[in-house]
Amino acid sequence: MEQVRRLLRKEYGPRRWQPRQDPLSELMAVVLSQNTSDVNSHRAFAALVDRFGSWEDAAAADAGEIARAIRAGGLADIKAARIKAILGEIRARWGRLDLGFLGDMDLNEAKAWLRELPGVGPKTAGCVLLFSLGRPAMPVDTHVYRVARRLGLIDARASVEKAHDVLEALVPPENVYEVHMLLVEHGRRTCKAQRPRCAACVLRGMCPGAAV
Repeated sequence: MEQVRRLLRKEYGPRRWQPRQDPLSELMAVVLSQNTSDVNSHRAFAALVDRFGSWEDAAAADAGEIARAIRAGGLADIKAARIKAILGEIRARWGRLDLGFLGDMDLNEAKAWLRELPGVGPKTAGCVLLFSLGRPAMPVDTHVYRVARRLGLIDARASVEKAHDVLEALVPPENVYEVHMLLVEHGRRTCKAQRPRCAACVLRGMCPGAAV
């Protein structure tokens, strides 16, 4: 894994963590990013924030109002119901709409807390903890999963859920963010789902899945 990180770092440049937004906003953004493009999800998030102004106001709205605000992101009715349910559950369990306390929890406890929220799986929990709080949780998206399987870092039969734990165990905590970002970049630019660019891949010499 360290060799993979070094080679990808040389190819694409270093990736250093910087805080993005508060963890609750990050959670809402990740929900909106599901099954849509970055452009559409960013547009939907901006519209949601503009329409309600605060998560308290969003929580007080009905799902139909939320759906109208996020229509640009696709699957608006499904995502609106999920956002409404998540906000309600956080308030019921924590007493207020704030997830900053996750930064002080044990990492596994923080992941478990998030995964008890409606529709929140390991990838969403990992994104919130890593991108917002800098916690060493490894989100496994389609790019990370594909590249890791081709490299043999995880068993080809391993589920996406299992891959989170396997990859997280392989990467030192201080490198989790960079490894995640580099694997995503590599999956987008070189190790594509269709027609991977194996001839141009810096990992070809160590990849059992490389095309001959």
